[in-house]
Amino acid sequence: MNNPYLPIAATIEEIIEESASIKTFVIRPDEEIVFETGQFVELTVPGVGEAPFTPSSSPSVSERMEITIMEAGSITRLLHGMSPGAKVGLRGPYGVGYPLEKFRGRPVVIVGGGVGLAPLRSLLLALMEEIQLYDTIYLKYGAKTPGDIIYRRLIPEWAEVEGLDVTLTVDGGDEDWKGNVGVVTTILDDGRIDPAKAVAVACGPPIMMKFATSRLLELGYREDEIYLSMERNMSCGIGKCGHCRLGEYYICKDGPVFTWNKIKHVEEPFA
Repeated sequence: MNNPYLPIAATIEEIIEESASIKTFVIRPDEEIVFETGQFVELTVPGVGEAPFTPSSSPSVSERMEITIMEAGSITRLLHGMSPGAKVGLRGPYGVGYPLEKFRGRPVVIVGGGVGLAPLRSLLLALMEEIQLYDTIYLKYGAKTPGDIIYRRLIPEWAEVEGLDVTLTVDGGDEDWKGNVGVVTTILDDGRIDPAKAVAVACGPPIMMKFATSRLLELGYREDEIYLSMERNMSCGIGKCGHCRLGEYYICKDGPVFTWNKIKHVEEPFA
């Protein structure tokens, strides 16, 4: 029987600096890895350990994978210290992704905060590849400062895509910032969107997820049409260690994508 904990060997081909603390790693595994947008993988530093991450690349590309990572702990610190050519490992994919077939023909509102845009980029790319199947896609993204905005190199290209509407905001601007100033909830009340027809997807820091969900509900989005990427406390990836327990669910097996109506009863779901 195959060892579920054994990763596939992989090589870091390129490292892109997105901000002072966030980098995108372009990784080529020795074997192709097919995943659905919203699923996650375990990235291994050989001889040290592993950590779960959601790919930020398109699921239509299986020969290489991009993972955008914030330096926030021992594994991520080691990864941030690596150079192209370094060897790592990948295992997965795991979990449940986004049901894109349910999004077709509808406005899709993508709400991201900080590095939470990383897993949402995979969803955005998947939607853009078949953009004619959807109503307008709205990207609502917030960061602390202009310097903390990730994918700044790509956002001008996204803004030119027909059928994709991009709105950015920052908690605090600078002399060069001409966009909205305020938390991401301040750009969700968009008169062009009918919440009764739309689907919303959110990912970001827990406090942002909490207030974004509350605001979406106030605006009239349905509880079963608010999709949340609950990427917290995952460890083994296969539901054995119990670290990612969320009420009766294991995030690594039953998520990480949940609709709000499934988890609203859990005490402090965003803790």
